[in-house]
Amino acid sequence: MHLPSAYLPMLSSRRSYDDANALIEAFGEMAGHEAALRADRSRDLGNHIHFCHWRQIERMIALLLIPETIGTVH
Repeated sequence: MHLPSAYLPMLSSRRSYDDANALIEAFGEMAGHEAALRADRSRDLGNHIHFCHWRQIERMIALLLIPETIGTVH
């Protein structure tokens, strides 16, 4: 499946991947839901930086759980 890069989430650091992977290991297929909960909690606390971080993690988890290659392979 080829997906234009405009639709792929941007990860700002290795920590983003590590956070996504840690949630997948801890929560399995529910990892995206956990990331969404963390984003909502951050928003409720007024922490827009963590809110954006966890929303990006939620999107990355959705892509990491797809069993096929997404986007361009270099």
